[in-house]
Amino acid sequence: MRVGRLLVRHEVRLLASLALWVARRTHGTGGGVAFGYARGQGAMMAGFAFVCVVETVALSVLLRDWPAVHAAFLFLDVYTIVFVVALHASSVVRPHVLDPDGRTLRIRRYVHVDLLVPLERVGAVRRELRMTHERADGELDVEVGSQTSVTLELTEPVTHVGFLGRSREVRVVRLHADDPDGLVRALGRARV
Repeated sequence: MRVGRLLVRHEVRLLASLALWVARRTHGTGGGVAFGYARGQGAMMAGFAFVCVVETVALSVLLRDWPAVHAAFLFLDVYTIVFVVALHASSVVRPHVLDPDGRTLRIRRYVHVDLLVPLERVGAVRRELRMTHERADGELDVEVGSQTSVTLELTEPVTHVGFLGRSREVRVVRLHADDPDGLVRALGRARV
């Protein structure tokens, strides 16, 4: 039941992100400074959506003589297209947010990752482009298109709660930002 609720919550958040994207709004930015991360993956997501549309058309032609099977696959294919578009929309409307007044950095990716890092726990921040990431204890890689561009080293660990509710302590966070230099400069100013 718990996993089912988490999956339903995930789908609702994706559809809400799609609605925010259409309305040209963002989620959770408030008075903070938003740093996007979706620019680098837009073409890839458009490619996925295009492939899904081609598959939908091809299966409609192939299954036209079996109406029940055709209806089931049409529903699944259209839902897949909506899912892919909503996934991209969630990355656009849920940017990273630096809140100098609240002294926090909110690191996000789609609706899967939402990590709040207090600025007083940031020991070092640097621009570091990485294309490969190996899993390690105490490290969180919030990659986009298999790359990260900013590394945060924390003085104290923060708790990251994963997609299915599993929590772990992290001391190093790597993330991607469309403007990594701007994010590093803004973090440097906000920490002082």
